[in-house]
Amino acid sequence: MPDDFDHCEALVREADKDRFVATLFAPAPRRRALHALYAFNVELSRVRELAREPMPGEIRLQWWREVLAGRRTGEAGPVASALMSTIIRYRLPLWVFEAMIGARSFDLYDDPMGTLAELEGYTEKTSSALIGLAAQILNEGNASGVDEAVRHAGIAQAIVGLLAAFPVHSTRRQLYLPLDVMQRHGARPDDVFAGVATPQLKAALAELRAVARTHLSQVAIGSVPPGLMPAFLPVALVAPALKWLERGANTPFTPRPLPQWRRQWLLWRAARDPRRIVWS
Repeated sequence: MPDDFDHCEALVREADKDRFVATLFAPAPRRRALHALYAFNVELSRVRELAREPMPGEIRLQWWREVLAGRRTGEAGPVASALMSTIIRYRLPLWVFEAMIGARSFDLYDDPMGTLAELEGYTEKTSSALIGLAAQILNEGNASGVDEAVRHAGIAQAIVGLLAAFPVHSTRRQLYLPLDVMQRHGARPDDVFAGVATPQLKAALAELRAVARTHLSQVAIGSVPPGLMPAFLPVALVAPALKWLERGANTPFTPRPLPQWRRQWLLWRAARDPRRIVWS
């Protein structure tokens, strides 16, 4: 009979194929814990989509806080149950999960991202934190010792994900493109929401791509022990995605996802040669 971890595996396979594929290169005894962690991330990342209004979304985030505090033991559900077992087994720090939940509150509202520093802080608490937790699982619950690589990898990966989602976010009036970056180039939020690809907006998006590339260049992948590489494998999509986005730079409101077959090939290639995680 399927258990809580089987439910998490099915959820990640359906909703986060890149990380699911990456788990296939992890040692079999660690995969179930990774599935629980990534399923939790799926749940958080789609709170706005499912809740549709800020208040139900905040209630859902508060529910997760109570799960972490041990106040929902009788109604946890499969993802929460598997996650709590994983947290205990691998001694994962609760404060990292709490910070991740707090950061996701931003997703529920239409307030624009104020500064590049705020965006980097948001991505550290979400994407970087996820890589760090996965690395700790792979390291048998011990600190990974590669905090700087984790930080830069997560920021680069998250920024590229937000750039890829720019067409969708613009229709929802969500603005992750920082206002200070836009102001440097004379771009206006109204143009984003109207779907007008002005030269100023294209320049602001180009700067954000450059920020992602800079963070990727600072991932010292050679310092990462081989056993932790599965946590970093999804970062292998960053450089190819940046090239793909740059090819469509003149039409930023047209979705340009990397084809799934190519994503899987890039992950497989990086698993064979981890240096390709940061190569373009």
